[in-house]
Amino acid sequence: MSEIIVEELRHVYSAGTPFEKTAIENISLRIPQGQFVGLLGHTGSGKSTFVQHLNALLQPSSGRVLVGGTDINKDKKTRHDVKWQVGLVFQYPEYQLFEETVFADIAFGPKNMGLGREEIEERVREAAGFVGIEEKLFNESPLELSGGQKRRVAIAGVIAMRPGVLILDEPTAGLDPAGCRQIMENIRAYQRQSGATVLIVSHNMDDAARSCGRLIVFDHGRVAMDGTPEEVFSRPRELISIGLAVPQATALAMELRALGVKLPEAIYTHEQLLAAVKEVRGC
Repeated sequence: MSEIIVEELRHVYSAGTPFEKTAIENISLRIPQGQFVGLLGHTGSGKSTFVQHLNALLQPSSGRVLVGGTDINKDKKTRHDVKWQVGLVFQYPEYQLFEETVFADIAFGPKNMGLGREEIEERVREAAGFVGIEEKLFNESPLELSGGQKRRVAIAGVIAMRPGVLILDEPTAGLDPAGCRQIMENIRAYQRQSGATVLIVSHNMDDAARSCGRLIVFDHGRVAMDGTPEEVFSRPRELISIGLAVPQATALAMELRALGVKLPEAIYTHEQLLAAVKEVRGC
């Protein structure tokens, strides 16, 4: 089990100096095993600081983080071991590719786990399959791949460790629309097949609306909203007031309502908008 429980989490950067800054304040959350969660918030809202506490890259100023019932900061060994259980893919992870071949890059994590050769090979092939990397690319340099392929190799390197929790920080940043769709489809497929808990930090409201069953909105280091996409995107003016965009379908629905078209409040996908407009027109 990889349930995440966060209890009154607080983090202060540069404590006791003139540069002291509270990044997150009094956050308490429970994320059950297997949820697909979107973490939303403007730059500086605290969401990236938050996720770095979930695999002990950062340690709390106060509060606790439990994964699978264990306080991940209880000792040095626990902080080290949680990195295999909670995999974190940073924004622009392709910049961290460094091995000579695609295979070696994906195998880096499993090798550091001390696994045998056969187990490593099995995990590399499995992870590559999840993200759509063909085995014919295994002997290629990762630096010679396209941007989307590099992103998938980097994600595969984390998936190969088979973490119970997979966290991705802006996984579609900088990709074209086709690349965005492919990456998100890969991640959804992995979550469905593995049963892992997946957390995605994103500014892309359309990705969040389509993929996530739960959205947690951060604002100035606190949780401002926590609910289903329907619940969160039914409050578009509040999202806009804290510096966030809304899905394209939500924005268009707001404009139509302003023109007098009677539409439901919770519209956040193009399919929902189309269905609502057809109903209004009696189609």
